[in-house]
Amino acid sequence: MARRCESCDKGPITGYNYTFLRSHWNPHNKRRWLPNLQSIKVRVAGTTKRMKVCTACIKAGKVQKAG
Repeated sequence: MARRCESCDKGPITGYNYTFLRSHWNPHNKRRWLPNLQSIKVRVAGTTKRMKVCTACIKAGKVQKAG
């Protein structure tokens, strides 16, 4: 399954690691930043469903945890 939030569709982003050396040549290594996904039980339309949701959506109250 993809590493995507099922609530806000947040996914991985790509960029470079910079190794800052004293020389003029700096190697650029590619890397990925992954979202902080948690698998939680969520109440959707009166039923309980397990979803992968990012912590930003949990904190903002975009999903209602089934307790």
